[in-house]
Amino acid sequence: MDRIKDAHIIRQIELIGEHYRTNISNRFLRPLLLQLQLDKNTWDQIELLTEKVELFRYQGFHLDELYRQIYACARFVETARNNIIPNLRSKLSHIPNGPDKILRDMAASNFGSNLQVFADNLNELYLGLVEMDKSFVTKNRTPVYSQIPELYNVGRLLVGH
Repeated sequence: MDRIKDAHIIRQIELIGEHYRTNISNRFLRPLLLQLQLDKNTWDQIELLTEKVELFRYQGFHLDELYRQIYACARFVETARNNIIPNLRSKLSHIPNGPDKILRDMAASNFGSNLQVFADNLNELYLGLVEMDKSFVTKNRTPVYSQIPELYNVGRLLVGH
């Protein structure tokens, strides 16, 4: 299969990564995120999508790899939604107050909405990839997304229902 080199898709991936690094996996929240019960492969896939876009910008993305990265991020969203948001303030209150207390409190206050923006952006990317994938279909080729069983849950994981 050809690699995805679509400028709009690449820009979406860049924006997702910027948002993740700035608003979700920042210095205040990263210690809590690392406590989430996600396997190393999931973390590696999240890192590839959110931090390693330079590796793929010029050579393009493999569609099946992008789908796996989106699925890993969707699992992260669901896990963070269920395990961090309910008691985020109490977990952060154990950290001694310092000069960054206001910034830490802002990161905590906005985490839920920032996680939702991340999920919405991932969903938009996923839907765009599915449409592109469908356009590649021929009589000898089925869509890649239909060959990856985990993807049937992506929408539910991202939307939270």
